[in-house]
Amino acid sequence: MIKGDDPFHIEMIWNKIFRRFTYMGSRGASTNAISGIDIALWDIRGKALNEPMYNLLGGPVRDRIELYTHPDPNIGPDEARRQAKEIAESGHTAMKFDPYPGMVEERNGYLSGKMSARGEAEGNEITAAMREGAGPDMELLIDAHGRFDVPTAVRLSRSVSSSNIHWWEEPVPVESTHALKNVRDQIEIPISVGERLHTRWEFVAVLEQDLTDFLMPDVTWTGGISELKKISTMAEAYYVPISPHDASGPINVLAGAHVMMSVPNFYKLETARHRLGAYDVFIQTPLDVRDGNLHVPNAPGLGIEMNMDYLRANSDEQFRGK
Repeated sequence: MIKGDDPFHIEMIWNKIFRRFTYMGSRGASTNAISGIDIALWDIRGKALNEPMYNLLGGPVRDRIELYTHPDPNIGPDEARRQAKEIAESGHTAMKFDPYPGMVEERNGYLSGKMSARGEAEGNEITAAMREGAGPDMELLIDAHGRFDVPTAVRLSRSVSSSNIHWWEEPVPVESTHALKNVRDQIEIPISVGERLHTRWEFVAVLEQDLTDFLMPDVTWTGGISELKKISTMAEAYYVPISPHDASGPINVLAGAHVMMSVPNFYKLETARHRLGAYDVFIQTPLDVRDGNLHVPNAPGLGIEMNMDYLRANSDEQFRGK
């Protein structure tokens, strides 16, 4: 579809792909594909012009990107307390976790929306341990992963409120803005949504109906560099901070970071762990993380080169070239 197109014509290519899939669903799988292509085109542009990507997006408004990070999943209170202390000592000022166990019926792919009293108590204990280990200044973010129905989301948010929670992420499934409004009207903890919203159009209702305090688009899902910049600018008009979601490694981290270098309404950027050394095998130069901050490279484009030999040697067989 885009073979032979000028890689500098980023906006044209974005719309060409997006409109091609209108009848089959232009959001979701389509925007995943667009995101990868769009990030690659911005990298090409930066390298061709010998400029870091953030300079092409309006230039920096900050000199580093503040991060929030995660402890390991599925840990008990003692380990939660230890890891929270370690994260605080690393210089990070915010961390996110999901303290709730899975429900039996969810093993069948079924979303019950509920949480047992035992699961609630377990979640409260882990949350309290996180607070104890991290100390009073750490911003604790709870990720509900869109698992709960309205009364459960309301009950659980009230149950952990004594631990001073900075945000309550995806309290209900993403499909219903009505359910999100119902929760928002009943709880006091700030809400964050957006990792499963695709393109600026799906963020309009959330902003216009005042359904969230933070937005967390994922640059590799929502439409790439171009779309994350547009969503951020749109949110800026509502004074809603942006905090890009990350679940996909060094390109995800750096692509989001470059946009956030140029965005006034930035909160923090997500990373999977406070030590990102596991990414080193994928890239030729390690990410520069110090004291809970990512120092974005001023090299052209994204500022990194992938270790293609490692990627080819360790890719799934069905994706290997002949």
